[in-house]
Amino acid sequence: MIWRKVWPILLAILLPVLVAAQHAGSPDFRSMERKIAYLKENAARPHPDPKPVELNDAEANSYLNQGGVKLPKGVSNLHLTTKPGQIDGTAQVDFEAIMQGRGTNNPLSNVFSGQHEVHAVSQADGTNGVGTIRIESVDLDGVQIPQFALEWFVQHYLSPKYRNVGMTSTFKLPLRIDSAVVEAGKVKLVQR
Repeated sequence: MIWRKVWPILLAILLPVLVAAQHAGSPDFRSMERKIAYLKENAARPHPDPKPVELNDAEANSYLNQGGVKLPKGVSNLHLTTKPGQIDGTAQVDFEAIMQGRGTNNPLSNVFSGQHEVHAVSQADGTNGVGTIRIESVDLDGVQIPQFALEWFVQHYLSPKYRNVGMTSTFKLPLRIDSAVVEAGKVKLVQR
């Protein structure tokens, strides 16, 4: 469930990842389903077990790419990699589908047109039941997008679709998750 809450925000600020597709029902997908079911069950208890639940990168990528989360139109081939305090991601993005024909005469809109491989890096953490994601950098096909252009795109195309989305996004963590610690290859969740 945490990925269902966090992923639209990551994706909306261009934090997807390119990955080879795996067949539905893979062991990683089923493992993620079991962990999500446990998080839901634990959250329903009067006093949730605070034992950390770890979601590893392979499980998350499998779940995201095999239909565990409905991705926005125009986004495919996701891959996330976690490092201490950081999420690195790539995806194939069709900006025409995202912008839905809402082009403008602003020259910045030309940067965000067509299909591109998008790579993004963000700082991410969760404490006291609140998650925060801060975008550090985004590039399209290996070319870094200037901060002002990225801010323009987020303001004009993403924030209207996804409330509370920006260069820094803050949101309530679901399922009584108190903390989300991003580590190398995994995210560790603690419920309270």
